[in-house]
Amino acid sequence: MLELAILGFLCDTPLHGYELRKHLTALIGHVRPVPESTLYPAIKRLEKAGLLARETQPGATAAPRQVLTLTEAGRAELRERLASPARADITDENRWFVLLAFLRHLSEPSAQAEALRRRLVFLEEPASFFYDGDRPLRAEELEDPFRRGVLLIARATGEAELRWLRTTLESLEGQL
Repeated sequence: MLELAILGFLCDTPLHGYELRKHLTALIGHVRPVPESTLYPAIKRLEKAGLLARETQPGATAAPRQVLTLTEAGRAELRERLASPARADITDENRWFVLLAFLRHLSEPSAQAEALRRRLVFLEEPASFFYDGDRPLRAEELEDPFRRGVLLIARATGEAELRWLRTTLESLEGQL
């Protein structure tokens, strides 16, 4: 998830590490803080793999800074990760949001639609946070108001996402 977000933000525009960290924190930091001890090793791995490059530029008011840019190999890697997401990228809400944030970098509407279809199929499967044996429980079946709240909130956000997915898929399929 972190590497995909780094590639996605650098595909948008070159950034220095501090700017990149601010962008990452806005997207995924509320779920999982992005400490420097995690970010900079990930940047080094991507740089070593030839997916991004570093360039020294003069600072506006401070010392020179290292600006990160995506290489052509990095752009190809981003497109590949977006076009062929792992199942967890589809099923985990946080990873899905990272994927969705950069899906526009796939230029083919059919490839964008395929990722959305996979999410749609996942969301249409019966599921719950709570079960009676193998049977998913519905909010109306729970006496615990807090667990009922979890299910009601999840239902509302799920229904909103399903509406958005169907509308967006219809739009993308009209472009094919």
